Amino acid sequence: MFDSYGRQIDYLRISITDRCNLRCTYCMPCGRFRPLTAQRILSFEEIVAAVNAAAELGITKVRLTGGEPLTRRGVVSLVRAIAALPGILTVAMTTNGVLLQRYAAELKAAGLNVVNVSLDTLNPEVFARITRGGRLQSVIDGILCALEAGIDRIKVNTVVGPQTDTTDLAAVQQFCCDHGLIHQRIALYSLHSDKYDDHNCDRPLPCEECNRIRLLSTGILKPCLHSNQEVVLDPRNPKQSIVRAVALKPERGTICTNRSMVEIGG
Repeated sequence: MFDSYGRQIDYLRISITDRCNLRCTYCMPCGRFRPLTAQRILSFEEIVAAVNAAAELGITKVRLTGGEPLTRRGVVSLVRAIAALPGILTVAMTTNGVLLQRYAAELKAAGLNVVNVSLDTLNPEVFARITRGGRLQSVIDGILCALEAGIDRIKVNTVVGPQTDTTDLAAVQQFCCDHGLIHQRIALYSLHSDKYDDHNCDRPLPCEECNRIRLLSTGILKPCLHSNQEVVLDPRNPKQSIVRAVALKPERGTICTNRSMVEIGG
């Protein structure tokens, strides 16, 4: 499946919840946050049907995000169902790692190939400040359990911005090196500012290399993270909705003013 600019679209990112058990300063809004009710988000059956339609169109990789995907009850069964679909070669998940110790072995058995764990520092006090009260050791334990479970690829995502302490960054890089993990630097960005490509970071990718579309937990397809363009997923004809979303994918991202990061899942 190709978009209007010749880019092959083979990657679908799905936010399965806007709920999270951390409150990271760059993701979660300040003040009181009201998560969506269960009635307003896609059921697992609807998600699997959408992925099946996407696979028939050429999607080969699916990533589950949030919020925090491991806070949604039954997520292991969702991974298993997606991994069993014809054409899906990679099932990945982005997680804060807090619940990974509990679920790592089950996720591996269900067919999870790749897990990305967010980790910005190895300093417990700095971690608690960034996450507004999170406990660093729970994330470290989760990563180690993912290693023990034998998940094929384990990546560590570190958000890098103007205030990033180079000592913290170096410590995370060394931790990854010591444990055979892939380290990715994610440029800190705002959806409400023009997209720019930071060549000192690994993500986000330059627009010309983008191969993805997004499905929000509410059933909204977003062709581009940095755009207000959206398509409502039609559960009666998900394939048509996906084709339309890909057709609307812009050549370059600009700004997104109608969604927050916690809704989209990055």
